Amino acid sequence: MSSSVSSFFSSFFSTTYADAEEKPEAEAPQAEAEAAAEEEPEPEDLQPVIREECKESGKCAALAKHFEHCQEKVQSGQGFKGEDCVEELMMHCVDDCAGPKLFSKLN
Repeated sequence: MSSSVSSFFSSFFSTTYADAEEKPEAEAPQAEAEAAAEEEPEPEDLQPVIREECKESGKCAALAKHFEHCQEKVQSGQGFKGEDCVEELMMHCVDDCAGPKLFSKLN
């Protein structure tokens, strides 16, 4: 019975023996691909910077101040039970401001 179980599993997995000769893998194409990837510098992510600029300017600044006031109130224990200060309007404002600026930087 154990022979049938081991043959069942061996049909899914290949068996490697310690005294078997190793076959050299084709390393040249992989090494070239890694070298090419290292040469290209990673572009700077401008999203956090642009989002912060939008948060601090214009109509989003008032919403951001309201959100921060709510956060301070809740964290100090003065908010009502279950209050979490989810301010979707502020996030929508920031996203609406940042979106066009981010897409203009993709060129």
